[in-house]
Amino acid sequence: MATLTEPTPAIELSKDEILRYSRHLIIPEVGVDGQKKLKAARVLCIGAGGLGAPVGLYLAAAGVGTLGMVDFDTVDFTNLQRQVIHGTSDVGRPKLESAQATLSEINPNVRLVPHPVRLSSENALEIFRDYDLVVDGTDNFPTRYLVNDACVLTGVPNVYASIFRFEGQASVLALSGGPCYRCWYPEPPPPGLVPSCAEGGVLGVLPGIMGTIQAMEAIKLILGIGTPLKNRVLLFDALQLRFRELKLRQNPDCPVCGAHPTIRELIDYQEFCGIRGEAAEPEPPAGDEVTPRELQAWRQRGRPVFVLDVREPHEVQIAAIPDTTLIPLGELPRRLNELQPDRETVVYCRSGQRSARAVRHLRQAGFTKVWNLKGGILAWADEVDPSLPRY
Repeated sequence: MATLTEPTPAIELSKDEILRYSRHLIIPEVGVDGQKKLKAARVLCIGAGGLGAPVGLYLAAAGVGTLGMVDFDTVDFTNLQRQVIHGTSDVGRPKLESAQATLSEINPNVRLVPHPVRLSSENALEIFRDYDLVVDGTDNFPTRYLVNDACVLTGVPNVYASIFRFEGQASVLALSGGPCYRCWYPEPPPPGLVPSCAEGGVLGVLPGIMGTIQAMEAIKLILGIGTPLKNRVLLFDALQLRFRELKLRQNPDCPVCGAHPTIRELIDYQEFCGIRGEAAEPEPPAGDEVTPRELQAWRQRGRPVFVLDVREPHEVQIAAIPDTTLIPLGELPRRLNELQPDRETVVYCRSGQRSARAVRHLRQAGFTKVWNLKGGILAWADEVDPSLPRY
């Protein structure tokens, strides 16, 4: 297996570095030359969140010489359950700033390169060209396809992982002669079919497990040792503590990495994934939304509005708006007979995304007086009832 980097005469280990990495140096497969390869390596991590946290921590501790991170978000209380690179005092702080402080403390020898931008078709190729490999810690389909295509077009390997609830998957994509993400998923799922971690949840330790696997695969690629997760997808079930493997082969007809590629430049990935544009299912217009304050005013005036909660039952145990009816979104199509099509109905969920889908479904079923609660119960807690916990 060829290595991504080679030690140069200019790469030397200081006395302090020899002591710091001594447990690496006494491994025959690593040794001094291997540690120099790590020091010469340039790795880009997409995201400083659940997966990016363990990736950053372990690659910095391992002595990767240049570690870039792309993120534009700030630290939120809901991040702290799994994003262990951040602490309570970092809430409200830019994630890159928080991550850089943590990683500098772990290993001041690592050159940290922050990219405080939203990764896009306009900047991805320029950013990727400065790195030897990319570690994908994203949590949405448009960015996954963007990362994939940018890796293929720049010839940079993609160390991939994803997580949801108790399950994770990982692979090494875009290696020479190996498959890319499009070979695996030629088309994205319909918008809203796969809930995000914010909607479906994730066990806090799961990104630690999968992110550490990503860090391990990155180190193996840099050193040129072992067998990478090329042509394989690793599936992890935390509840059963079981790993499985699926075979994954390069698709000769793949539009980006196949024998005759048709994608030669980055595209609009939001539109490709059906999130906007002609291919997208339109969000309800402003007239189909009601704010929490408006709903509260309706209730205070005695307006007989029916409020429908389309979250999951376990979410109701966390927080709920009083005097509402629960029908989870997945059960809504077969329980329409429990609702009155001509009754004024306001639908809500956690943040307004699932309820927007419910509103579209109800309108298609003939409901004419239905609104989405803008911002969901999170906005209700902000604007109407601050005593409700946020989640």
